[in-house]
Amino acid sequence: MSSRWLRNSFIYLLILVAVIAIVVSFLRSSDNTKTMPFSDVIAAARLGQIQQIDVNGQTLTITKKGDTTKYKSEMGKSTNLEQTLKDNGVTIGGSSDSSVAIKYATPSSFGNWLGLLINFLPLLLIGGLLIFMMRQAQGSNSQAMNFGKSRARMFTGNKPTVTFQDVAGVDEAKEELAEVVEFLKYPEKFASLGARIPRGVLLVGPPGTGKTLLSRAVAGEAGVPFFSISGSEFVEMFVGVGASRVRDLFDQAKRNSPCIVFVDEIDAVGRQRGAGLGGSHDEREQTLNQILVEMDGFDTNTNVIVIAATNRPDILDPALLRPGRFDRQVILDRPDSRGRQMILEVHTKGKPFEKDVELETLAKQTPGFSGADLANLVNEAAILAARRNKKKISMSEFNEAVDRVIAGPERKSRVITPREKKIIAYHEAGHALVGHLLPNADPPYKISIVSRGMAGGFTRFLPEEDRHLMARSQFKDMLATSLGGLVAEELILDGESTTGPSDDLNRATNIARNMVTQWGMSERLGPRTFGNKQELVFLGREIGEQRNYSEKVAEEIDEEVRRLVDHAYQTARQVITENKDRMEKLVNILLEEETIEGDDLRRILDGLDKEPPPAGEAPAATPPAEEPSEPEEKPAPKPTFGKPGLAWGSQSQITLDAHVEPPDA
Repeated sequence: MSSRWLRNSFIYLLILVAVIAIVVSFLRSSDNTKTMPFSDVIAAARLGQIQQIDVNGQTLTITKKGDTTKYKSEMGKSTNLEQTLKDNGVTIGGSSDSSVAIKYATPSSFGNWLGLLINFLPLLLIGGLLIFMMRQAQGSNSQAMNFGKSRARMFTGNKPTVTFQDVAGVDEAKEELAEVVEFLKYPEKFASLGARIPRGVLLVGPPGTGKTLLSRAVAGEAGVPFFSISGSEFVEMFVGVGASRVRDLFDQAKRNSPCIVFVDEIDAVGRQRGAGLGGSHDEREQTLNQILVEMDGFDTNTNVIVIAATNRPDILDPALLRPGRFDRQVILDRPDSRGRQMILEVHTKGKPFEKDVELETLAKQTPGFSGADLANLVNEAAILAARRNKKKISMSEFNEAVDRVIAGPERKSRVITPREKKIIAYHEAGHALVGHLLPNADPPYKISIVSRGMAGGFTRFLPEEDRHLMARSQFKDMLATSLGGLVAEELILDGESTTGPSDDLNRATNIARNMVTQWGMSERLGPRTFGNKQELVFLGREIGEQRNYSEKVAEEIDEEVRRLVDHAYQTARQVITENKDRMEKLVNILLEEETIEGDDLRRILDGLDKEPPPAGEAPAATPPAEEPSEPEEKPAPKPTFGKPGLAWGSQSQITLDAHVEPPDA
């Protein structure tokens, strides 16, 4: 930054000097000077009118007596001024009034060069301005002379900032990439057995799972040159520029081999060919063709390993994914409970904590969180502790940070009437009560009627285990839990409801339709799927669905979806009606404390007092016989997909709840 400032300052100084010189030359040329013929000079000297003549080569500067005007004259090259004046009766150097003083200028090469410079100064100034404007136009990202040069950033690996110790929760991916590092460090170990170095490793996973972080760790561990570039940096508006940059990148890599080339977001340039509108002249296709040739063309004797990252492997060109180009595909999924705990240990290293902080409990509270989410969680907790002027981070800051990441910050300024507050309390209590009593639903962990983000309140469910498969009974209980808020509102409003459950209804309808059309969970229609989803590669996402069933089957699908939703509605209504006293107790405590979580919430939902009974006293009455069995007899809740998400209500109204998103697969 300083060198650029100095360079620009020097250019501005040169421009200023040039302007001053031009002004001076104009002033000098416009002073009080007249031209006089040489014959008039002789005549004036004979008459005694000239006081002094300054001679500079063939140029004469005449000063007349009693006249401030300077006169210029030119004499011939063969003319001798003194002899000519003497021949005309002029006294030279005398003290009389008719004598003339003659002074000769000392020859100066500097003066000649200065005059020459002044004469050519306008041309020099114009040329300098043109050069300056061209250099400015070539700045930043529009370097006209360097279009075909690669913009990859090279790291030598001498001072690693990230190593494998800074990456947690992806042990299998670390093993795969540690082997790549070993290939580069000890190639003879594998060459002796006839093994060849893999050409490419493709890191695939959702955003935030650590693909870029893992590539930085490879750079830190390998100790070899590491070239980093984004896929979008290859593409320009001119066809052929991207291919030229690819060639330049691999030329640099070959000169520094063995080395690693990391291409982030390779889907920006590696999309399937033939899907666009530009045909073979499309810039992306030209760039992709060059990447394919460089990775596995005729010139194969190179020790260059390409590591690429993407979260859209489905749109990549098949020629890019074949063995010989990307030999390995490393999947980075969202971490499980143990992985989340290890990630939290990495991000909390060196931070001051209170003794009540339990990372294992925090990991269980964050199902579906990615590594980036957990890093953000720890940072939010640290910010909250600093905002509260604490010296250490406590568990309360972490619990608050979890809610902030899921639902957003508290909106204490939102004005909610007592009636709306009561409706929100009943709505959230309905979700929590149904989820607690149904045997295959996830147990509620926290319920709050404090406004956060777009939600007027939320209920957070916490599965006891991570889940990768979902059964039909679990989906049915999930449907009933989603409709618990609607049923609770109808009970308090005498059959009416508000706009709050709009997203609950949308979620329930989508789950029921997927159960029928995608997951084969309909008893009436059987184990079949309905509808072919269409995707256009150049759009990169699903845009529609083609029906492969008749109108009669479409009616049966609608009837089956309605049956599932109606059954879930009746189940939720029965649970809430039979346990209305528990809901009333939960609502009263919610209106008073606004937030209930953990063991307190479980005791209230079990029908016990909020505080544990004193020693020697009998516990509260047991639940009715028709209620589900006790928690220890319930089937263990199975894992959940995805990150806890918000249940959005009507766009113009407040949203009442937040729940766990169902799986899409």
